[in-house]
Amino acid sequence: MRTEERQRAIAEILRQRSQVTVDELTEACQASGATIRRDLEVLAGHGVLRRIHGGAQSLIGRGENPGYGQRELEDQDVKKRIAAAVAALLRPREHVWLDSGSTATEVARQLAGRELTLMPMSLQALNAAVAGETAGTRPALLLPGGGLIPGELCLRGPLAESNIRSLRFDTAVVTPCAVDSKDGLLAHDLEDAAVKKAGLESAGRVVVAAAASKWHAQARVLVSGLERVDVLVTDKVFSAEERVHLDEYSVEVVSV
Repeated sequence: MRTEERQRAIAEILRQRSQVTVDELTEACQASGATIRRDLEVLAGHGVLRRIHGGAQSLIGRGENPGYGQRELEDQDVKKRIAAAVAALLRPREHVWLDSGSTATEVARQLAGRELTLMPMSLQALNAAVAGETAGTRPALLLPGGGLIPGELCLRGPLAESNIRSLRFDTAVVTPCAVDSKDGLLAHDLEDAAVKKAGLESAGRVVVAAAASKWHAQARVLVSGLERVDVLVTDKVFSAEERVHLDEYSVEVVSV
């Protein structure tokens, strides 16, 4: 296995189990103990797991929300397809509010080199939008201010919310922590929900980017009902009943 594939495999194992030993991982990944230990150190540094003597412990297994490092390893191909579809929906010179999270970072990467104005809500998205910057076209960037959340490197708090609400955007790209067909868009905590709500309420159009894994995931704070969503970009395959429900809210579905 390549390093990236091996680390993704380790992260997937720790989504299914509360802890695992180095010996078990060497067998599962067909790698040496030294290689696995290096992988565990890297993944621990990115908030994917917690190192323990002789192995690793799942943060999810301890009731904690998956960190950015964990989410960045998951559904990579799906997130790239979603990001490309979102980018295709945006017109030149639009003013765009962009949520935080690993999917949002992929969207920002797709927007590098585009002629538009972008307010990214995380440093990861900011860096992705300017990566490989040349003398050519790139997004004009607006920074919301606010407090920086360690690990996530996203911007939160009253200052961020106030600055978002002081502007008007053509499109808000929202990446919810979970989506529920009844309740709508959900976040893990009140601060994240408040920023997401400020973004979508300040935009003329709301585009939601959410992988199928977000449906009925664990999140408890309501951001908005589906009636506020204009376009939903996802890889989820909807049942006929679910399609009827989305049609009731006039939600356009873009499948990837």
